[in-house]
Amino acid sequence: MVDKTLSADEVTREEAAERLRALADEIDGTGATSVRTGNKTVDLTPSESIAYEVGVRERSSILRGQRETVTVKLDWKPPKTTEGTEESEAE
Repeated sequence: MVDKTLSADEVTREEAAERLRALADEIDGTGATSVRTGNKTVDLTPSESIAYEVGVRERSSILRGQRETVTVKLDWKPPKTTEGTEESEAE
């Protein structure tokens, strides 16, 4: 099963930086991470090891002018949890 939630907004540079910092703080924490996309909040469980990819695209078009795009991709397999582990952590 694949669930994809995408949010696209036009924001100021400061707002973009603030959103990236908030995401970084969530990932830097321990346990579950909450990511807000549009009107939805998605709970994620990052593992200790995360694949990190940054892509930059520069385009130039006579009709559309110059355009620059940065894509940041984070990818991981959520840690496996068992009921026994969750119960012992709750105690």
